[in-house]
Amino acid sequence: MPLTFRVETSGLWLQPQSTKADAVLLTRLDSRMPTKKTARFPRAARLLRHADFERVYKQGRRHFSACMTVFYWARPEAGPDKMQTKTRAGAPAPHGLRVGFTVGRVLGGAVQRNRIKRRLREAVRMTLPAAGVAADVVINPKKSLLAADFADVVNEVKRAFGVIEQKLSQKLSGKATTRPGAAAPHEN
Repeated sequence: MPLTFRVETSGLWLQPQSTKADAVLLTRLDSRMPTKKTARFPRAARLLRHADFERVYKQGRRHFSACMTVFYWARPEAGPDKMQTKTRAGAPAPHGLRVGFTVGRVLGGAVQRNRIKRRLREAVRMTLPAAGVAADVVINPKKSLLAADFADVVNEVKRAFGVIEQKLSQKLSGKATTRPGAAAPHEN
């Protein structure tokens, strides 16, 4: 007596005696579905090294909000006449914002700290601008982040990224123009 069973996948019912065309159809349907990797916080957008965190803290600026303090530092751009900056792995330096989080023990136990980090990662993933100024950002959350609505956290992160892009683009455009009365640079 043959065993019969059904498996539901993507709204498609398959039986063991399904044809090869059904398997091809199933793989096409599965290939269109997003994978978990597309919903992750990409490694190129993360701040990972201790030296990078220290540089942001020491050389960067701060932006304060109700649930977090955001530190940011503009990374120098490599122009065509300068050597291309590379990462440790030999890949070209990342463009746009790189974000890191520091969640100290003062904010609670491991469960609370991990929850804060998960909420911040998701808020950053949802609001991370695709391209813009090249900067490193470190987010220091406050204890009030645990009790805040997630929509408020997303709005604060979005507002912080907007302020960072505005300030750094003003800073970069200010460097590009010469001040009145200043001597123009001469070319050799």
